[in-house]
Amino acid sequence: MMEDKIFKNIEKLKSLVQDFPTTPGVYLMKNDLGKIIYVGKAKKLKDRVRSYLTDSKEHSVKTKVLVSKIKHIDYLLTKTEVEAFLLEASLIKKHQPKYNIRLKDDKSYPYIRFSFADEFPRLYLARRVKADGSLYFGPYTSGRSVFEMIRFLNHSFKIRDCADSVLKTRKRPCMTYQIGRCTAPCVKYITEDNYKFEMLAAKDFLNGNNKKLVHELNEKMKLAAENEQFEIAARARDSIKAINFILEKQALINETSELNQDAIGFYGDEHGCLIMTVHARKGRIIGQRAHFYPELNPKDKNEDPREWLVSFINQYYEENVIPDEVLLSLDLGGDLNNLVSAVLKERSKKDTIVRFATDENGRKLIATAEELAKQNQKKNLDSELKIKQALNNIQNKFSSMEFPQRIECFDISTFQGDATVGSMVVAIDGKPEKSEYKKFKVKTVQGTDDFASMKEVLSRRFKHTEWPKPQVLLIDGGKGQLAIAVEVLKSLNIKDIAVVGLAKARIKGDFSDQAVEASQERFYLPGRQNPVIFRDNSLEYKILVSLRDEAHRFAIEYHRKVRDKKSLEIKGDK
Repeated sequence: MMEDKIFKNIEKLKSLVQDFPTTPGVYLMKNDLGKIIYVGKAKKLKDRVRSYLTDSKEHSVKTKVLVSKIKHIDYLLTKTEVEAFLLEASLIKKHQPKYNIRLKDDKSYPYIRFSFADEFPRLYLARRVKADGSLYFGPYTSGRSVFEMIRFLNHSFKIRDCADSVLKTRKRPCMTYQIGRCTAPCVKYITEDNYKFEMLAAKDFLNGNNKKLVHELNEKMKLAAENEQFEIAARARDSIKAINFILEKQALINETSELNQDAIGFYGDEHGCLIMTVHARKGRIIGQRAHFYPELNPKDKNEDPREWLVSFINQYYEENVIPDEVLLSLDLGGDLNNLVSAVLKERSKKDTIVRFATDENGRKLIATAEELAKQNQKKNLDSELKIKQALNNIQNKFSSMEFPQRIECFDISTFQGDATVGSMVVAIDGKPEKSEYKKFKVKTVQGTDDFASMKEVLSRRFKHTEWPKPQVLLIDGGKGQLAIAVEVLKSLNIKDIAVVGLAKARIKGDFSDQAVEASQERFYLPGRQNPVIFRDNSLEYKILVSLRDEAHRFAIEYHRKVRDKKSLEIKGDK
């Protein structure tokens, strides 16, 4: 019967697609709740969308599942295929469709931002590349490596490290000038032109022109020594040592390269796929980043890796710096290579080559990316297995009817009964999923009443039947809050969710004791007198407690925002 229903729906969609144009655009596939579950781009909309609805045995399992969920398809027209690519990336980022390959915005890349548009430029750590007149260098492996580089550049080229507000208001030089690490642009001890001359040397270093810089520093050191300017010679010597130290930590791939290159390799199987990006600047690797996709299987014969790899590239370079070359571990074909190159050119306003690496140095860089992908895939699988075991333990301890793929945690925040709010945070497969977080402004409760507030928040949450249902409901509070949660679920006739109250640790002893210790966090279950206890160093304990802490943080953050807004409104009325 289910198959008949799916067949009738596909026939209905085929009829809808008959009226689609054969021009470039983006198609939006929606489920029965009207939610976008897939976004795609096409050179010819009608032909591309119709290909999903054919009874093809070559469709992957993922595509077959997607098609079974589609209830309606909309489209947006674009003038060119390049515009369709650009629009697809922005729509995926906005709507986070379930069946798209999505770049998860968990950790942004660290860059060095050089505020070259300023009168006296300085260096910053930046997590976003913006069109603000600054120069951006990177991406680097970690924030720490960026801070180390900034510290070295500040010391070597006497770049100011003070805030703009300090620069504009200082009347006399600070201690950094006194110890010879700044030229005091704040009080105009150096002209703008002379200051920027030093900045160009720092820019050369960041651009990878290291040989030129080391040569100039050597000449400066020799000349200073001949003129018995030993302090200047010593600073030049120290700068050369610092440069060599930094270069030793960056793997040299191609000594003669003058290009900024990114290499994209991948490794995976039925457990998922790890895509690795390796960033080489002038032949030296400065950073790398792993991206894991559990839904991808590169070894699936029905899965075309070119399709998801192009989608990854499109999303990845929406915000990251676009290099001179993007090297790939497979051949996209001439048409796709040209199309992706055109998309990157549209974003960066410069020519970027996208190609299958066939030359020796290119293959060396790709081999590095693939080996790193393989190593990280193993680490990732080991981590996933540990998380799965922890979730199994949670299921057993809480007597959950289902594997706890989705855990929701709720908390209430108020101050003397004012601006009371509730938070809902979500963990999927043991990891926080921020796109699923929800905020509630309590509307029906006056004064301080956490129980009534929790009742309102939970009642409102579970009236949203379009939201996925959790397997475990975690409440920040003891038996009282637990009873409220049980009451709400019972009133809505929801029986298949494990409900747990998490009480904060209590303090044992008092300040007169030699040792004051905290008791373990306690997990209360309905109908059970004694709490459930987890080892405090276990992964399951860390998953649950960190989720509770996240709910607490999220609630307080929202409460402050609501309270501040209310305070401003009151002041405005006066």
